[in-house]
Amino acid sequence: MTPRVAIIGAGWAGLAAAIELADAANLTVFEAGRVAGGRARAVALDGMRLDNGQHILIGAYRDSLRLMRRVGVDPQQTLAAQPLSWQQVDGMHMRCPDWPAPWQLLAGLLGARGLRWRDKLALLRLLTWLRVKRWQIGQDVAAQRWLRQQGQSERLLQYFWTPLILATLNTPPAQASMQLLANVLRDSLGSPRGADSRLLLPRVDLGALFAEPALHWLTARGADIRLGRRVSTLDLPAGTVDGERFDAIIVATAPYHALRLVDDPALTNLLKAWQYQPISTVYLQFAGRVALPAVMTGQAHGLGQWWFDREALSGEAGLVSVVISAAGEHEALAQDALVARCEAELRRAVPNLPPLLAGRVITERRATFAANVALPRPDVRLPVKSGYLAGDWLCADYPATLEGAVRSGIAAAHALMQDWTTRT
Repeated sequence: MTPRVAIIGAGWAGLAAAIELADAANLTVFEAGRVAGGRARAVALDGMRLDNGQHILIGAYRDSLRLMRRVGVDPQQTLAAQPLSWQQVDGMHMRCPDWPAPWQLLAGLLGARGLRWRDKLALLRLLTWLRVKRWQIGQDVAAQRWLRQQGQSERLLQYFWTPLILATLNTPPAQASMQLLANVLRDSLGSPRGADSRLLLPRVDLGALFAEPALHWLTARGADIRLGRRVSTLDLPAGTVDGERFDAIIVATAPYHALRLVDDPALTNLLKAWQYQPISTVYLQFAGRVALPAVMTGQAHGLGQWWFDREALSGEAGLVSVVISAAGEHEALAQDALVARCEAELRRAVPNLPPLLAGRVITERRATFAANVALPRPDVRLPVKSGYLAGDWLCADYPATLEGAVRSGIAAAHALMQDWTTRT
């Protein structure tokens, strides 16, 4: 028998689950939005097609890259791969070759600028210690506190650790989990495969990168894709979605949407204590070419943490995206004021910029869950027959990342088929 499966949510987690189940189940995918992709999608804004946020993949995202290939996306064409680099206009500069750990970091630090030798040695010593400890710190603590206890200087915290924590965990360092950060380092700087630490920057918009090819691939295999369809009632014991009967149901939504749909006291108690963090992306449209120092350029002082040269990446002439991770003073600014502030910061760092034609701000207020210390995670199996969860918040090894979302979707699909096989 082939199970009839409902997947609620067509973000990267829901799509990953659907792809894994495509050959073994009759699928119906419900998505409240008019486009798929969840919090990593393309949106239409003022006549432009823009990403709802700037996402970065790394070479260690094996499951994401595998599923992209499966639905017909060539990562070599759609992602710009570059060795791990760290270029700040007012801080440190480091570029690591594609060598196995720990040699890539050693080479990068030897040539790094903006750090004193004692800082370089302290950073290398700490990462070597983490490697010896198999990237386990023991009892989880806040990253900022732990790093200071390990002798990391304020200069290292400002130029290296804080930007890294904000970029990977989207959580202020004073509350971010050091163990989750160590897990990210394990799979990038700590990997024996040099290519795992590569930065993979999208050359196409996020819709074309995965969500849209995945929908086409699923539709070609008979999946029923229902965009613009918000689920009102979910009865997991009865196996119904808005009164429609299914053999199994995967809830692949953000955790705050799962709270509304899933009637489970344990899950409710867990998720009600969670916090969320925003990400703002400011798009600056200039009248001519903007020559940033690097395709991905950072600054240690200012609101904008990273600047991306969209023309170099995806051919969007004169477009620069500015990423501001986590909560901060920028949230109190009106959009026009935020655009002006980001433009002024960019002009201070990059001389002779052409005139600004337009500025647009896209803010995801609850872009990610806060990667707090010792954050408990639920299991993909719900305590009811044929009910499952998927989403980046289910992947206990990672903070909120695209790879975490994909892995959770795969795990939910495998759990579903394992249970179905056992029952039948």
